[in-house]
Amino acid sequence: MNRPRQATDEQIKAAASPLRLRILRLCHQGEWTNKQLADRLGKDPSTILHHLRILEKAGFVESTGVRRGPSGAYEKPYRSTGLSWQLSFGLPEQGEPSILTAFREELAEAGHESIGDLTRFYLHLSEKDLERFSLRFRELVEEFRTDDEDREDLGAPVYSGLLVLHRLAADRPEV
Repeated sequence: MNRPRQATDEQIKAAASPLRLRILRLCHQGEWTNKQLADRLGKDPSTILHHLRILEKAGFVESTGVRRGPSGAYEKPYRSTGLSWQLSFGLPEQGEPSILTAFREELAEAGHESIGDLTRFYLHLSEKDLERFSLRFRELVEEFRTDDEDREDLGAPVYSGLLVLHRLAADRPEV
């Protein structure tokens, strides 16, 4: 597996919104119209359309064409392009990264009973070990990704996860 390439400024800005990340996650699981996303996320359709246009401009979602919906009206579904999986976004200088906020919202919505595994750990890692660990973790995630059409278990439940490795605050002697 290759190391992800750096996202452009436009892509970083598109991924800086927890709401856009939730839209992107849903569009990764299947095709969604603006109205379906608005209903699912409890937002106004015009707000969702604004965010869809930002994601589309950044190359993260694409329209699958226009179709007639159940009521006979025309609708425009969107799906993920998969581009976000191939990029590195770096970390914001301050504030909580939008990915943490989006993950926390998704977990709260799903409820604690949705947790398949929860592990807290400490690792002593050099910079080289950290790079190796991150690469191996990404390879493992790639192996089990559910968008691969050849997988036999696409009907299985979809799990979301988040791995955050951070350095512990340094112990400071009292002055």
